[in-house]
Amino acid sequence: MKINQISHYGIQAYQKSVNRAGTDMKTAQTDKVEISKQAMELQNSPTVASDRQAKIDEIKNQIDNGTYRVNTKATAEGLLNFYTGK
Repeated sequence: MKINQISHYGIQAYQKSVNRAGTDMKTAQTDKVEISKQAMELQNSPTVASDRQAKIDEIKNQIDNGTYRVNTKATAEGLLNFYTGK
């Protein structure tokens, strides 16, 4: 009975594909967010924070009193403009 040597061809093909997959993971890009200087200034501005808090307090008081009313027309127009890109 004659026994031939085992072929390494199939193993080498597998190793090549594993090596390629390993290098692809290293080059994967990650998401990145950049905030402009103007946005940072607006966010840290004390007048914006106080105005925002005043508006929140006003709405809370209206809700507690039962006098808060949603402007449905303005809301619908805002949604329409947002989704149509106007």
